[in-house]
Order: sequence, then structure tokens, then C-alpha cells
Amino acid sequence: MMRLAEKPTPSLRWRLSWQLSLVIVAVVAAVIFGLCVWAATVMSPNIAMEETVGSAIAGAAVRNSQGLLELQETPELRALKDQNISLWYVVAATDGALVSYGTIPPPYAGLAHLVYLFDDADIRGSSATNEIATIDSAETAVGEVRILFGGVADKGSPVFALLTRAYPIYVSLLAVALPAISLAVPRIVSRALARVSDVAESAAQIEPRRHGVRLPVVGIPTEVAPLVTAFNGTLDRLESQARKRQRFLIDAAHELRTPIAIMQTRIDGMLEGQERKRLLDDVARLADTAEQLLDFERNDQAIDLDGTVDLVAIAHTAVADIAPLAIAAGYQISFHSDVEKLERQGNAPALARAVSNLIRNAIDHCGGRGEIAVSVSANGAVAVADQGPGIPAEQQELVFEPFYRMTPKSQGAGLGLSLVKQIVSNHGGRVLMQSDGEGTTVTIAL
Repeated sequence: MMRLAEKPTPSLRWRLSWQLSLVIVAVVAAVIFGLCVWAATVMSPNIAMEETVGSAIAGAAVRNSQGLLELQETPELRALKDQNISLWYVVAATDGALVSYGTIPPPYAGLAHLVYLFDDADIRGSSATNEIATIDSAETAVGEVRILFGGVADKGSPVFALLTRAYPIYVSLLAVALPAISLAVPRIVSRALARVSDVAESAAQIEPRRHGVRLPVVGIPTEVAPLVTAFNGTLDRLESQARKRQRFLIDAAHELRTPIAIMQTRIDGMLEGQERKRLLDDVARLADTAEQLLDFERNDQAIDLDGTVDLVAIAHTAVADIAPLAIAAGYQISFHSDVEKLERQGNAPALARAVSNLIRNAIDHCGGRGEIAVSVSANGAVAVADQGPGIPAEQQELVFEPFYRMTPKSQGAGLGLSLVKQIVSNHGGRVLMQSDGEGTTVTIAL
């Protein structure tokens, strides 16, 4: 069964930014449209036809041979007349010459000889007629003319005409507003979500061994605060269960000490023989597992890392303590340091356990032959190298997992290298491994 591709997690910052920007742009557009609607209610209904009438007359205006103003019957003017049966107009040149068309309402007929004096006018509200008239100016081939016209109040869309005329205003407004919105809105959203980003960074720094760390709630938006509070409650419950588990394992390991000691005492009283030796080895391995389990759980709890430790002294002491065990198992063991003293901040007993575990691990897995070399470099690295069979590449990460053993017959409980990694991680360091068929080198880098 094919797995469906996981959808990418949407960005809240991006979604809020573009949605708010869209809302602001929509509001600006609605305001512009609303102003045009409002203007259409207060301006002349003829405004929708002003450009059409003016364009047709401007293209038809000429002077005859006597210099009088005339309007030629152009296709545009003819189409205007055919489409607007009630159209009437008076066209006046600035010198007072007149040309008229249609039935001029009597209240406006007396204005004909004065049209040339007006540049723009909206004429309505007369008690003598319901006709709405408009005076507009137009540039023609024979100069500027003034046009008094009417009979087209029910033609065209005043709102659309106003939008067309006002485009220099709102286009300029949008040209300024859109970049400002695209810059300001994401910044405002980012500042509003900055505290959420801080919480995310705090959450990323929470580690299993750092008990008591909680996400900050102060300054968090009200909508996000319940999620942060619930997460902190989950951490409380997890830590409570972790403490119970640690307490149980530590108590169990302590309880194992007594029966192990009793068994070892009784076996010591047995007669010498192969069976007695095997039993002593098994009890020793059991005791070592119990001690490793105690070390593992103790180190999983908070330890003091503020002390000053000497890595050279720690490694040298570990070699001296374990040398008899290594020699008895058939190994040569050596120690080398590039420097006489190398100080670091940390916990001396914990680091000593880490180095000892690396040496013990080499003793347990190298078949009782070859040399175990422990070295300290000037850059703060402690390396333990052996000449064993090596570790396959696919298992080099797994050997640091708790209770992992390379083969079912491997000695030990599989806690040694896991404890090493845990201790080094607590100190902010790394554990590196190089292995091939000629041996393995495990390095603690602090």
C-alpha cells in the first residue's frame, strides 16, 4: 500500500500576512468603489455620457468656407444620434458661434447663446422641466467648444464612468498602498508571533535529562497560551513517570546487590574446580551489570558539571586501575598523552566511568589478544584503541543504544557504551567511532 505524501506544514506567519493584506486591499477597493457610488448619487446622471458625446462632437466639428461652425455627419456622431433618440445638444465655439441638434427643452433654450461662457456645469432641479442638462468642454480641430446636451440621463453607468475618470487617483493610491502593505503587514505579524517563536526555540532545547524546564507563558497570545500550558502539564506528567521509573530501577539494582553478595560468598566456599570458576564468572558479570545499571540511572539524573577536571589524570588513573584486569585477560595496555595536564569543566567521577567503560568494552570484545592503547590529545580528546575484529558499519550507531549487544553471546548487558554516550552528551561533547577489520578506536571529544 503506497503511503500518501505528507503535506507541508503551512506557515501561520505567511497565511496571516497574505490574508490580512488581502483584507486591507479589499477594504481599499471597497472604499474606492463606495466613493464612486456616492459620487454618482450627487453628480449629474449625464456623466456616463459626457465622454461619448464629447468625443463624437469633437470629431465632427469643422469650419465651413464662411468660417462658421458646423458638425459633419461622421459615423460616430450618426451612431450617437441613432442610439439616443432623445438626444439634444448645443455646441458653441468660444467666439459665440452655435450649432444645435434635437428638441431643446424651453427652459434651456434661453441658455443657448450663453453656453460659450461655461466650462462645466450641471443643470437640474428646475420646476419648469425634469430634463437634466450638462455643459462640458471638448478640444476639436477648430479649437475648444462648449457643449450643452441632455436627453441621455438614463444611458450608461455613472459609477463605471466615475471609476474610469478617477483611475489616476486610485491607481496612485494602490501603487503607494500595496508596497506599504506588503512590507508592513508581515512585519506586524512577525512581531505579534515573535513570542511564539521564542517558545518554539525553548521547546527545541528541552532534553530528557534537563528536568524542571518549562515553556514560558508570559507574553504569549491568549489564543496560544492554553497550548503552552497543556504542553507544560504534559512535561510534568512525563517527568513524574520518569522519576518513578528511575527510582524503581535504582532500588531494584540496590536490592540485587545483597543476593549477589550472598551467592558470591557461598560459591567462594565451594571446592576448587571448573564449575566453581564458571559460577564466579557468572556472578561477577551479574554484579557488574547491576553496577552499570546503577551508573546508568544515576547519570540519567542531574549531575554537577561545574567542577574542573584533568582529563590526563582521569585517563591515567583509569588505565592504572584496569591494567591488571587487562593483562590477566591477555592484553597489552598502554597510555600516552600529548600534554601533562588538560583541564575541562565537568564531573570527574562520571568522566572516569566513561573512560573505564571504554577500556572494559575493549577487554570484553577483543578476544584476549592485541594491545589496548589509551591516549589524550591536546584538543581535549580521549581515545581508546584496540586490535579486535572491529564493528560492522551498520552496527556502529546501534552499539550506543541501551541493552544492544552485537551478538546474543556477547558478554555484558549492553549498557557500557550507552553510558559513555550519555555522560559525554551531558558534558556537551561527542563520541566518535572508527572501526575496521584491524581494530576499533572510540574517541571522547570534549
